[in-house]
Amino acid sequence: MDRIRANMGLDEPAPVRYVKWLAALARGDFGWSLGKNRPVSGLIAEILPNTLLLSGSALLLAFAVGMVIGVLQAMRHHSLLDEALGVVTLFFYSMPSFWLALMLILVFALHASVAGWPVNFPASGMQSVDYAFLPPPEKILDRVRHLVLPVGTLTLVLSAGIARYARSSMLEVIRQDYIRTARAKGLPEWRVVLGHALRNALAPVITLLGLAIPILFSGTVFVEVVFGWPGMGQLVVEAVGQRDYPVVMAGSFVFACLVVAGNLLADVLYAVADPRVRYE
Repeated sequence: MDRIRANMGLDEPAPVRYVKWLAALARGDFGWSLGKNRPVSGLIAEILPNTLLLSGSALLLAFAVGMVIGVLQAMRHHSLLDEALGVVTLFFYSMPSFWLALMLILVFALHASVAGWPVNFPASGMQSVDYAFLPPPEKILDRVRHLVLPVGTLTLVLSAGIARYARSSMLEVIRQDYIRTARAKGLPEWRVVLGHALRNALAPVITLLGLAIPILFSGTVFVEVVFGWPGMGQLVVEAVGQRDYPVVMAGSFVFACLVVAGNLLADVLYAVADPRVRYE
């Protein structure tokens, strides 16, 4: 018992242990996994790219889809299209990501396979069993097929919120005097929207992205567990069940760093979208 306490540093005062832990953290040493019996830093180095692939793809798609829907709603304000898209976005905005993931698996994986649909998608994992034997083009296609359902889940939930903010921002912009002036000059509507209104409507949405990143990562945890995606979320959930505290602490630290980096990126993009903003 004394040897175990010495190996874990429990025979030293708490302030000394904390300083040593911070020093190890600065070196990228997250300790030893009690469940996997290997260095935690090695686990994270293997798994973190999978989470970044999933969440990054979902964020880019959600931003693109949400902006398109929001602009369409704003340009067709109070029309049937606006009301229909508003109902759809509200539906997905209020839907739990894990429930939507289960429904997509039920329809596009299980039912599609049983019914013999020409297109069906894998329900779990990030690659097929014979992935190593596939030629490079088929490897890419196989990875994309495994990405469709988890990325689709996150995209539907996140793009709904982005669309609602984009609609409000776009409605505020198109009521400005310079937009009326551009239309009075006879500019085509697409040029008024894309060349004048859209860029000014981006700033509030970019601010929303900084706030949406923590929501994205929390949703990624549930989605990774449901789809069996080998990422940080699934690793942390397994570590909690195994009481693997070094992995839990390392996972929390990595997620915190990603959130800070995401907010910093949102601030930089905000300055790019609005040249009037300058950071001293």
